Amino acid sequence: MRPRLFRVFCLLSLCSGFVVAYSFARPQTNTGATVLIVGTFHMANRGHDLYNVQADDVLSTKRQQEIAEMSEVLKKFQPTKIAIEADIDDETHVSKQYSEYLAGGYTLSRDETNQIGYRLAKELGHKRVYPVNAWAGNDFPLHRVINYAKANGSATQLQTIVAKWGVAVKELDDYLKTHTILQTLQHANSDAFVRENMNPYFEVARFGDPSDYAGPDLLGNYYLRNIRIYQNIVKLIDSPNEHILVIYGYGHLGWLRQDAQQDASVRLRTLDEFVH
Repeated sequence: MRPRLFRVFCLLSLCSGFVVAYSFARPQTNTGATVLIVGTFHMANRGHDLYNVQADDVLSTKRQQEIAEMSEVLKKFQPTKIAIEADIDDETHVSKQYSEYLAGGYTLSRDETNQIGYRLAKELGHKRVYPVNAWAGNDFPLHRVINYAKANGSATQLQTIVAKWGVAVKELDDYLKTHTILQTLQHANSDAFVRENMNPYFEVARFGDPSDYAGPDLLGNYYLRNIRIYQNIVKLIDSPNEHILVIYGYGHLGWLRQDAQQDASVRLRTLDEFVH
């Protein structure tokens, strides 16, 4: 065998050995575990987003009845754990707050982490709720894209694209005024509304060039944040029988669904499956 061919053969043998070793070293996947991700508007009007739904008071008698209706639907999923949009670094605070709620010493806030997450977890007899929110530095560097668009004569085009998020928010805002919370969340979790929220990201991603990938970097940063969130979610899976319910802002829904759909170790469910 010639020296060069011998070196190639040795390299291939080494790589094969590595692949075999790696396959044995990998942890078992949790095939069969089920995830339901429910996208919601921020019930306490957090006001942290570019455009925000202006929710009416969820503590009103009417909305409390609707939240009770929502809880009954989610119980059909039979959640074993409930994940909420609270920073994972605040786990100690969340645990303390939830424990106080179980003991009758804490009154639920208007936030969906409380109104859906805490309330449902207590009704199901759960001892914990799980914060899974993560960050990726500046996960929405829109100013950089704006500066790029201005420098390249496309500021008006960018404004038109960004305004699409505002249109979607107004659509949901108007919907909430004339529908129940369950109906509104059905709308927010529909495939059409999810696409409506995701599509502008890909349009923004076109603003850039090899000297400044402003748009692609915005999309990449937001994706990075969501894949970190997704990792926090799937790390809650301890067995194939796990049913993980995730309560999250609807702007993350499409990305988290996409992650779950591509993950062979989980089964993704949708809200509509449990409404009827």
